[in-house]
Amino acid sequence: MSYYPEQVYWGDSGEVSAVYRPVGTPPDIGESGTGKDALHYLATTATTRGEFGLYRVEMRPKAGGPRTHFHKTISESFYILEGTVRLFDGERWVDAEKGDFLHVPQGGLHAFRNDSDAPADMLLLFTPGAPREEYFEQVSQLADASEEERARFFDRHDSYFVE
Repeated sequence: MSYYPEQVYWGDSGEVSAVYRPVGTPPDIGESGTGKDALHYLATTATTRGEFGLYRVEMRPKAGGPRTHFHKTISESFYILEGTVRLFDGERWVDAEKGDFLHVPQGGLHAFRNDSDAPADMLLLFTPGAPREEYFEQVSQLADASEEERARFFDRHDSYFVE
């Protein structure tokens, strides 16, 4: 019996399939270093064949964030690279700093934001992979959406908000 996941690759000699993303690659959403938020698609669901999604989030000072929510199908993990990010772990808000990590399994309540006067930078990891790129690219367009349209959007993206 193996404790490893089910075999995916069946070849005998390996293959050239790695994806390299140099540090200077511009963000996929927003602009780095401009006082605005930026989002880097480090490893998308398409890149990882559905195994995970990894994103770098650059937050401007006093940047907001999503209110308390949970996911039914994906876990979400946070790793702070720079600055201070307020993380909600379902019970309390903590000021997470460089090197701090929070894992939220499916169903776990969570939220995040940057309340500080300085920028912050963190990694977001979703497992298994999900098409979060569409969520990131379209969530800001919901301002004029009806409640029904918003509910459909969040349901499609496995995001369930609580009051």
